Formats: sequence, structure tokens, C-alpha cells
Amino acid sequence: MATGSTRPTSRDVAQAAGVSQAAVSLVLGDKWRGRVSETTAERVRQAARELGYRPNLAARNLRLGHTRTVLLVVPALTTEFFAGVYTGAARIAAQHGFGVVLYPSPEGIGPARDPFASAQAALDGVIASSMAADALTAIRGDQLPLVMLDSDPAGSHGATTVNLDITDGIRQVTDHLLGLGHRRFLHLAADIASWTFEVRAHELAARLGDVPGTSLLTVRAPISIDDARTATETALAAKGPRPTAIVCDDDKLAAGAYKAARRLGLRIPDDLSVTGLDDLALATAIDPELTTVRLDAELFGERGMQALLAVLEGREPQQGDIPVHLVVRGSTAPPSAP
Repeated sequence: MATGSTRPTSRDVAQAAGVSQAAVSLVLGDKWRGRVSETTAERVRQAARELGYRPNLAARNLRLGHTRTVLLVVPALTTEFFAGVYTGAARIAAQHGFGVVLYPSPEGIGPARDPFASAQAALDGVIASSMAADALTAIRGDQLPLVMLDSDPAGSHGATTVNLDITDGIRQVTDHLLGLGHRRFLHLAADIASWTFEVRAHELAARLGDVPGTSLLTVRAPISIDDARTATETALAAKGPRPTAIVCDDDKLAAGAYKAARRLGLRIPDDLSVTGLDDLALATAIDPELTTVRLDAELFGERGMQALLAVLEGREPQQGDIPVHLVVRGSTAPPSAP
């Protein structure tokens, strides 16, 4: 046995088995057949077991041109959602001997500096949110095996896409509010040029367009509580019939809508129903607790990593959007009498 804390090497195995280091590499790399005898191969394996020898996979992968490292490109980590995506991706990666490097775009969206001298030399593949597409281009990640999250399947540059069923999420929200009797809607939309937010706006307008007597006003705001408060306050203070329901693209936008309502003396849900989308921890921290659509961030990350593994192995990735679910809490109720 190797003594002390020194890690045994292939040279130690070779000496113990009475063979060359080349023979050790052949046997432990399972390439020995026809090149060394069965007896010699077993002697090498026995020596490796007794010494507790483990091949240096990092060095081996570098020689083979693989690092077993994946880059996850996301917007800045301003909510726990993308932390959950990372957790899910890293869990699947670890089960397959991969590591995940998290790369948040410093400004949330937009270009970012290449963290590697050469991304192609340092990485085996990339998983990227469509919200960080500019950062992806900047680091030349689109030249590697690529899986896009929250991205238009028809226009993606990736080998495949993994999406949450946002269309159904908006459908669930709209049906819930219509069922309560709401007909005047305000859409507090994220002011971000991203496919996932375009889907929300399109589905909401299409769903309400099928119901006679409905109206829809859309205002946009960056995903911050203060910007959402300002945009909502302006919309609610405008002349004309006030909306009775606010559909927010994100839970943080909903928190801003809460602040605007309170400043205007409006009660939630008595005077105004509000919905979000994400089901962040924030959704149950505000009062009343927020009706929102739960997006399973960890499952999203798991599916993204599974899709990339399939691409790297030449398999067909799993198809179908990830289901989402409306969680009804205290922020929605029938509209008050006009």
C-alpha cells in the first residue's frame, strides 16, 4: 500500500505489477485486449486495487480534448430562480462526472467579457438562457454544443431548446381571472427583449381577445420593484375605467404593483387583483400572499443538462415543454361592483 498521504500513481501500479506504465494505461483504459495477456491485465487491476489507485481523470480528459465541464450562462442572479436552474443542472452533471461553471451576465442582459482565454478549449458544452443571448455571443459559446433555455424552438441557434410551458401558465392565469369576473386587465410586462416575455404578451392578448367585453392595457418596466411601482402607479392613475386585474410577467413586478396600489389607496384583492409568475420566495413574503404561476427552476436546470448530455452523446433529447402550475393565494378575488 502507498504510505502517508501521497496519492498512488500509475508508476506505483506498474512497479507493483511488474509491468510498464504503458501497460497500466492500456489495462485501466480498457484497451488491453490483444496487446497484453489476461494474466497481466488481472495483475495490473489487482495492484491498482491494493494501492487504491484512481486515474487522474482531469489530465486524461485534457489529453483527449474533453474537460467534462459545462458553462451555464444566465442573467445576473437577481432572484433565486436561476440559482435553482444551476442547482438542477449541477445535480445531473455530477451524476455523469461533469462540472458546471455558472456564468451570470454582469449587467443581467447584454454582452459580457469572455471568462476564458478560449471557451472552446475549456468547455464541452453550454446551456444558456435566451435572456443572456448577447453574453453567449460574446464568449463564443454558440460555437460549442449548445442547449438554449426559454428560447424560440424555431429560431434558436442551439442544438436543441428546453422550455417551460409559459403559454399554458398565462392561459391558467387568464382563465382564473376571467372566471372571477374580471374584464379590465393591465399587463405589467417585463421590459426585456426576450422570447419568453413575447410569449406571455401574445398569449394574454390572444386569450382575452376571444372574450367579448374585455380590455387590455400594457405597460412595460424593467424587472425591479421600484420601476414596476412607477409604471403601475402611472397606469392606474390614468383617466378612464381603472383595470380590476393586473397580470405581471414576474413576481418582482407584482411586488411593485402592490406598492403602487397602496400608494393610491387601493386594496388587494378587494379593489385590485394581482398575479405574478415564477413563485419566488417573495410570493409568500408579501401580504396578501401572491397568486402566481409556479415554475420548477430545478427541474428546468435538470432538463437542460439532460438535453446537453444527449447532444454530446448523439442522442435525441427529451421533447415536450415542462408543465407549470397556477398557485392561487390571497391576491385575487372577484372584482368589486363598479
